[in-house]
Amino acid sequence: MKKILITAATMLEIQAFYEQIQMNFEQLESGFFERDGVQVRVLLTGIGILPTGVHLTRFLMCQQVDWVINAGIAGAFDKKLNIGEVVEVGEEQFGDFGAQERDGGFVDVFEMKLMENDEFPFKNSILHNKNIVHSLALKRVKGLTVNKVHGEADAIDFIRKKYQADIETMEGAAFFYACQFQKIPCTQIRAISNYVEPRNRENWDIPLAVKNLNEVLWKLIQC
Repeated sequence: MKKILITAATMLEIQAFYEQIQMNFEQLESGFFERDGVQVRVLLTGIGILPTGVHLTRFLMCQQVDWVINAGIAGAFDKKLNIGEVVEVGEEQFGDFGAQERDGGFVDVFEMKLMENDEFPFKNSILHNKNIVHSLALKRVKGLTVNKVHGEADAIDFIRKKYQADIETMEGAAFFYACQFQKIPCTQIRAISNYVEPRNRENWDIPLAVKNLNEVLWKLIQC
C-alpha cells in the first residue's frame, strides 16, 4: 500500500484535484482516500513558512507516509517560463532569512556565519531535492521562499541577482526542510501565475495556473 500526502497552502490551489479524489477514491475513516493500492490524503497547511513548517511537521510525526507532494502557484523571475506552466522545484533557498545592512543591502544567516553552509539538511546553503518525477518531464527550477513577495523594481533586481532563483513562493523551502528533516521523499510542483515584477495583478492569470496545476497533480499521483 502506497501512502501519499498532498500538501497545499490553500484549497483554492487544489480544489479541482480534491473533487476528483472524492469522486474516484473511497474515503477511509483515517482521512485518507484509497483506490488500487494507493492511499491519498490532503493537508492544507495555510500560507507561509511558519504554518507550513508547523502543520506539515506535526502531521509527519504522527502519520507514516511514503511520499509527500507540495502543490501550489508561484511567481516567476525567469521570463522564459510561461504563465500557466507547471514546473518541478529541484532547489530551494530562504530569501529573507537574515539581516538588512545599513546601506539597505541584505545578508543571510549563512553569510553572517550564524548557520553553517552544510548544516543539515542544507548543502552549500541550499535545500536540494534529488527526487525527480521522470514520467512527467517537468522543467526543473530553483525556488526562493520569502515571507514578503517582491513587488518593487529595485528589490526584485537585487534579490534576483543575489540568489539566481527561477521562481518565488511563500512555502517551498519550509516544505523541503520539513520533509528532508523527517527523511521522507518529497516533490514540489508549482504553476506560474505571474511574473515577479512591479506589482500589477492585472497581468496575473491564477485561473490558468490553478487549472494546469490540478491536471498535473492528478497525473502525478498515478505515476
